[in-house]
Amino acid sequence: MSQLELQYNVGEAAERAGVSAKMVRHYESLGLLPKVGRTEAGYRRYADNEVHTLRFIKRSRDLGFWMAEIADLLKLRQDRRRPSASVKKVVSAHLAELDRKIEVRQSMRKTLQHLVHCCHGNERPDCRSWMSWVVCRLMAGLSSRLPRSTESQFRAQDAWRVGLANVLEFAAGHGLSIKSVCNPGGMCASSY
Repeated sequence: MSQLELQYNVGEAAERAGVSAKMVRHYESLGLLPKVGRTEAGYRRYADNEVHTLRFIKRSRDLGFWMAEIADLLKLRQDRRRPSASVKKVVSAHLAELDRKIEVRQSMRKTLQHLVHCCHGNERPDCRSWMSWVVCRLMAGLSSRLPRSTESQFRAQDAWRVGLANVLEFAAGHGLSIKSVCNPGGMCASSY
């Protein structure tokens, strides 16, 4: 790379790409961005090619790709002779995972809507029926603060949510369907 191509400092490159300077350094540390030239004073200098790569990374993150997937896409992007089927495979796998997450969240939404419908929502801190107790505990668990979303923590959160679905499934398997504890007036039964 010639000195003329080294156009931007880290802040300018970040601004042009729509990311923070901290993220530029982070992507470089992960190997998503190649090492760049430096000035005599040691400051990083970025060319248009690196800015385009940063934009690609940002757009990929906006679409929900994990860093490992972005690394694969960047390798494919740099290989001009790669078959398009390779790119399609990575994107299709991500799309399938996204569809799975949407399905899980739609199921969670339906369950939560029903839980809200069945919850007494009064001033009392206790629940008289077993099912009401489960509903209240589940609602309390949902209101607790979840950890920061890294890839592994996100999967742990999904596992917790699947656990919630399993509790509801167990209750249904034992004749304790949440719908059955709601009377026609929409209030939860006071005993079970």
